[in-house]
Amino acid sequence: MINQVILVGRLTKDPELKMTPDGRPVANITLAVNRQYRNQQGDVDADFVQCILWRKTAENTAQYCRRGTLIGVTGKLHTRNYDNQEGKRVFITEVIADQVRFLGKKLGSEASSQDQKEEYILE
Repeated sequence: MINQVILVGRLTKDPELKMTPDGRPVANITLAVNRQYRNQQGDVDADFVQCILWRKTAENTAQYCRRGTLIGVTGKLHTRNYDNQEGKRVFITEVIADQVRFLGKKLGSEASSQDQKEEYILE
């Protein structure tokens, strides 16, 4: 079986680093990924994909990325469900990240005349 997801998109908000009760770092992010076609109005729609980052990947992403940062995520698709307060079953689909690549400029760096793209790999 193959379960691999590769996404490139922009963070919809600043990553928030949390700790599990046993002390493992975790961050939940939402990635806005543009679709490859235009809608009837000529605009490009986006999908908003929930991703979960663990350990050092979560720490580095929270430290170096902000809302609007372009990143690449490689991971696995994961589904889960639960019953809400009204007794309805709620299904959640998210990506458990294995690797995050920073595809934009370093935070705080001045734009160079060449406007070069920098890439950083986190595992």
